[in-house]
Amino acid sequence: VQLVESGGGLVQPGGSLRLSCVGSGGTLDRYAIGWVRQAPGKEREGLGCISNSGDTTRYRNSVKGRFTISRDNQKNTVYLQMNSLKPEDTAVYYCATDRISTCPPDGTYAGMDYWGQGTQVTVSS
Repeated sequence: VQLVESGGGLVQPGGSLRLSCVGSGGTLDRYAIGWVRQAPGKEREGLGCISNSGDTTRYRNSVKGRFTISRDNQKNTVYLQMNSLKPEDTAVYYCATDRISTCPPDGTYAGMDYWGQGTQVTVSS
């Protein structure tokens, strides 16, 4: 199964975006999915993860309360809802998986094995 992200774009500070991660060529319902971002000149930053069932979600401290990960296994899609966006949220956003049902330890999301192609999010006035 391949991961395909969409939903990125240009948004003003304080605005919202919802990114989608769709499984292409297979189903995602067996896999925990993480979201990771990479800004120009910076290292990849793991944002959070959701278990295969959706029962467990975990987040990086810096995005708790602003970002929400959810999934609809009927639609084979995982979402990243981003609110109160800031210019420093500008980055390419990726979904990723290790192809197992549980999330990796906190702080290791950026090291997941399988990635989508990414979608650009730009926060600017």
